[in-house]
Amino acid sequence: MFSGSITALITPFRDGAVDKEAFVRLLEWQIAEGTHGVVPAGTTGESPTLTHEEHRDLIKLCVEVVDKRIPVIAGAGSNSTAEAIDFIKHAESVGADAVLSVTGYYNKPNAAGLVAHYEAIGKASTMPVFLYNIPPRTVIDISVETMAAIRKANPNVIGVKDATADISRVSATRRVVGEDFIQLSGEDITALGFNAHGGLGCISVSANVAPKLCSQFQEATLKGDYKTALALQDKLSALHKALFIEPNPAGVKYVASRLGICAEDLRLPLVPVSPATRAVIDEALEIAGLV
Repeated sequence: MFSGSITALITPFRDGAVDKEAFVRLLEWQIAEGTHGVVPAGTTGESPTLTHEEHRDLIKLCVEVVDKRIPVIAGAGSNSTAEAIDFIKHAESVGADAVLSVTGYYNKPNAAGLVAHYEAIGKASTMPVFLYNIPPRTVIDISVETMAAIRKANPNVIGVKDATADISRVSATRRVVGEDFIQLSGEDITALGFNAHGGLGCISVSANVAPKLCSQFQEATLKGDYKTALALQDKLSALHKALFIEPNPAGVKYVASRLGICAEDLRLPLVPVSPATRAVIDEALEIAGLV
């Protein structure tokens, strides 16, 4: 159920508010282009700047529009355990299929604190949980041993979005946490090697603007057709890199505006990408055949 190209959705804004019409169009396009799942209200969705009401409304709208056609993994993390539980309970109440729960950014819990955090989540909800391990943003890195302890404390933890960019972690996690633990890459550029090591897909930024190519790429890797996957990687790799020259999702919002998906609007402290970055992204779009 949770595999392939899973889009880390942008949140369209217009005049300071969530552009719900653009969000619905984005969802319908994603499904039509073959995307295998979506993640609303994650980091790429600018969740730190969403109000709690906007966050909940976005999850609810996503679930309603998708209508079980593909899985919805709701962004539902917080560095406050109580707040994370509140988001998870809401996602469960509106019918999301799973949640993505980030580690304790800023307050930097140790391994025991992480285990206690996810144990409390498991006691509050039966929702399937994906850990979100992204040390560049949280400082905290969930070791494979800590993941195993978390899974023991909360059996609802079924997988991880791994944004460490360390492909060797996939094999170590399979060995220590279990082969049935669902590992999804959180880095588009490493997804080829990640799946070769035993990963099952990618929670992708690039899929916002290249959903068909990303889904075809993932389908090829999961079939073991690495010749096709490599050819698609060659088309996409420049885009994967260019979108992260400046803080995400500024790059992908620029592309979304070029493709007519939504306005480029971001919420401060994020700002639109520079002219120099736009030129690099434009070249990557041509390489991918998107313009």
